[in-house]
Amino acid sequence: MPSLLILSASVPMLSNWELLARLAVAAGLGAALGLERELRDHEAGIRTNLLVCLGSAVFTVMSAYGFEGFLHSGATVVRADPTRIAAQIVTGIGFLGAGAIIRDGLNVRGLTTAANMWVVAAIGIACGAGYYAAALLGAGIALAALWPLRIVADRTVDRWRRDIPRIVLDVRPEAVDRVLDELGRRKLTIEQLSVEREGEQRHLTFRLDRADPKLAVSLSELDGVIGASWGG
Repeated sequence: MPSLLILSASVPMLSNWELLARLAVAAGLGAALGLERELRDHEAGIRTNLLVCLGSAVFTVMSAYGFEGFLHSGATVVRADPTRIAAQIVTGIGFLGAGAIIRDGLNVRGLTTAANMWVVAAIGIACGAGYYAAALLGAGIALAALWPLRIVADRTVDRWRRDIPRIVLDVRPEAVDRVLDELGRRKLTIEQLSVEREGEQRHLTFRLDRADPKLAVSLSELDGVIGASWGG
């Protein structure tokens, strides 16, 4: 009997108020990160991020405290690992994040939103474990990366991109798809594209994430491409 009492006393307990605090903090931080996505008109907004963060916190709490009845019983020896369910969140959230990634022509959208949901899940785990410092600091850094850091990066990268040379093509209308398919085959991303109509021809101006004069030569050999030029 004394050994049973020692076993029961050693099992961690969680009060209802502490449970409420952990879930409330998780919901609040998830909503804060989702608000930034909502303001930028992304599908995974406030509700999605709130639910991901809250769900991660609930899973973590359940993993750590949800099976204390088995530990109190003393009927059999039970070895409990409080991380067994929380560990699956790290990989499981990938399936949800993959749904936020969308291929739009030659570009891929939603990578930042998917990464944000992964961070939100981590913050939910921290809240569920009662590690508020990690949750608050992680949310703060994530918000800084999504908002002020994005502004700084966009301005810096845009200034650098102005130095990337352009490829200018004169093509017939039926050759536009051939040009786009060739760029996609080479895994090139169109940063800027302008199209001007001149009679029966199309005047295409590309800024790519990377390019060289050889690419302009290759594109000029496609059927329907009348001329190509390379310059700044």
